[in-house]
Amino acid sequence: MTLDVGLILAAIAGLLVLSAFFNASETALTAASRARMHALEQEGNSKAHLVNRLLRQPAKMIGAVLLGNTLVDILAASLASGIAVVMVGPAGVAYATAIMTLLIVIFSAVLPKTYALAFADAVALFVAPIMRVVITLLSPLTAAIQFVVRLILRLTPTRRDDAANILAAHEEIRGTIQLKTIGGAVAKGDAAMLGGVLDLRSLQVLDIMVHRTKMQTIDIDDAPEKVVDEVLKSQHTRIPLWKDEPDNIVGVVHTKDLLVALSRVGWDVSKLDVAALAAQPWFVPDTTSVADQLNEFLKRKAQLALVVDEYGEVQGLITLEDILEEIVGQIADEHDAQDVAIRVQADGSVNVDGTVAVRDLNRQMDWSLPDDEATTIAGLVIHEAQTIPEPGQAFTFYGYRFEILRKSRNKITAIRVRPIGAADKSVRPSHASGAVGAG
Repeated sequence: MTLDVGLILAAIAGLLVLSAFFNASETALTAASRARMHALEQEGNSKAHLVNRLLRQPAKMIGAVLLGNTLVDILAASLASGIAVVMVGPAGVAYATAIMTLLIVIFSAVLPKTYALAFADAVALFVAPIMRVVITLLSPLTAAIQFVVRLILRLTPTRRDDAANILAAHEEIRGTIQLKTIGGAVAKGDAAMLGGVLDLRSLQVLDIMVHRTKMQTIDIDDAPEKVVDEVLKSQHTRIPLWKDEPDNIVGVVHTKDLLVALSRVGWDVSKLDVAALAAQPWFVPDTTSVADQLNEFLKRKAQLALVVDEYGEVQGLITLEDILEEIVGQIADEHDAQDVAIRVQADGSVNVDGTVAVRDLNRQMDWSLPDDEATTIAGLVIHEAQTIPEPGQAFTFYGYRFEILRKSRNKITAIRVRPIGAADKSVRPSHASGAVGAG
């Protein structure tokens, strides 16, 4: 009997070690540095090659870990319950459950996961060869489990979960960046730039374009002297040209082309042919993703495009600089006018022009105002208030107080925005209770 008890206790200890191995393997392989593993593989490290192979097939890896971990935990608990019943009777089940729970949580979960997280790269390199064998042995069972799960999911009312792979480990890059920023490993500015890159695919050119009301354009039929004067006054190097009506863009003039043409005519402005200098305008749909537009800019070696809606009407323009500013923030040079559209006040509030983009305000003030339904601050207020407010009215949305300062016809030109405190941000009031009278 003593020998049998000793063997069972040794088996339980071995199963706990296996459980710790599975937990440590999962944590280490999912937390290992992809960049370091890639570099080691390039240097000829065979274990790093195995790690990268496992990471390219996360479903198989996580499936094997879940299956193996479940098997050893259940078997260890069963053996402990059996020996406890023999030794102390039926009450031994309760004792065995309590003891095994503590042992599994402490020695098979928390400790190995903590160690694996602290030394993720080293542990990943160590466990990779063993995990490859385990995955190969358990692959028939994991495949069968996935088949059964998908079969059951097809019977559910919704179809959204049918294509989901519940065994796959999906790492969110944005979440990783945020965690690294909180931990101090990534600077706040760098995190903003990385986030800007991730946002390019979800943004449309409509979201970041220069609206047509803020575009600087020139009438192509104006006298050459007036055209040159307008170009010299402009802070832009490329200016759209229109004919007959401002929305009819017929070309784009570049200041360099203008100077070259002037030199050829002996700097006699009256001999300048503006129409001959104009390049063909490039029109893009307003629904084009910013990432696709960036690629097109690079392919065409162009830096300006006119944005049109589904009816072909010009809505604005977008430049390569506009896209880069979504990544690195505002880019200013010695010829740019000082941006005073966002003015921080002494009391912590911010006075902003209505045309300021929500994203720009969020970036500068480190706020989190939503930009899904509206591009500008004025658009956000109108969308949430469901009306065009008057100066003096104030609204509370998303934990911020918006006070209308100025209005021109139906256009909100200036708004004061102020956070109302962390305690109030968790509850978003309704439109009816959000509006208050002029104060």
